[in-house]
Amino acid sequence: MKKHLISALRSERRRNYTMNASIVSAVFMIMIWAGLLTGFIMIGIKRCLHFLSPLQMPFVFLIVGLVVSVIIGTCISAAVASKIVRPVREVKKAMHRVEKGDFSQRLEVTGFNGEIDELIESYNKMAQELGGIEMFRENFINSFSHEFKTPIVSIQGFAKQLKKENLSEEKKQEYIDIIISESRRLTNLSSNILMLSKLENQQIITDKTSFSLDEQIRNCILLLEKQWTAKDISFDIDMQEIQYTTNAEMLSQVWVNIIGNAIKFSPEGSSIRVKLFKEGDVITAEITDRGIGMDQQTISHIFERFYQGDRAHASEGNGLGLPLVKRIVELCNGNIRVESQYGKGTNFIVTLPENG
Repeated sequence: MKKHLISALRSERRRNYTMNASIVSAVFMIMIWAGLLTGFIMIGIKRCLHFLSPLQMPFVFLIVGLVVSVIIGTCISAAVASKIVRPVREVKKAMHRVEKGDFSQRLEVTGFNGEIDELIESYNKMAQELGGIEMFRENFINSFSHEFKTPIVSIQGFAKQLKKENLSEEKKQEYIDIIISESRRLTNLSSNILMLSKLENQQIITDKTSFSLDEQIRNCILLLEKQWTAKDISFDIDMQEIQYTTNAEMLSQVWVNIIGNAIKFSPEGSSIRVKLFKEGDVITAEITDRGIGMDQQTISHIFERFYQGDRAHASEGNGLGLPLVKRIVELCNGNIRVESQYGKGTNFIVTLPENG
């Protein structure tokens, strides 16, 4: 949106010059047509007024010519002005609708004036992008409300159950564990939202340090030991020793999220392959699981906020981990992509430039 607005503002002066040239051309054409039509009319009048004396004829021609020229010029000017002004009025009306929050209005290109057409195209692009932003905002609010409401309702429900006097000790412990789990989920959701909002407004990485990238990934695997040991998952690790410079704490979020997802979607007793290597000035990390995989529709939405392709595991996450991962990789001037087939596992590939 900003791009189109800036482009429109920068071309405003050029547009004014072109508009002036168009007006001058229109006036010139009006004068020519008015002169031609006046000439034809005067020839007709001369034939009708043959009874006038030679001295009266010039004065009559002058008066009639002036009147006819004014009438014809006014009519042609009104038609041309209407042709020029109408699209501008339409843009003005459409802008008023945008001010009121209606981004659905689109204008047709006139084909009459290049600069006016450019203005209309800029408006259409702006309205389209504003409409997309508004839709994204509404979806975000709806998803955000749902993600917060679900654990809160769950906590309230199980807290009420705990007030029952005849509740067994086993049930009490079960409900307490659920409340703790849902509270942790709320905490993670809040933390991820705050971090994602911060990173989206951040353009450069601060607090850079040099560290061992392969050692960082190993530490992230150990951090998730409880999860992968519970499912008897093993790791096939093939990593080169690589030094990297960036914000280490921020980059660790990438590996924790990707490896955590690999563990979550892997079947019990399976293995996860972690590969890290460097070719030229590009560092590549691949994390491959043998889980359920994803279809193409899921892959196309996987980095969107709150998107959860597998509803069976929806309660285990909040749909913010991968958008956070993508933003961190982008800040490192890197790239992340997914290779997956449903039922055959998933491979996340992260590429980072050597110099960050």
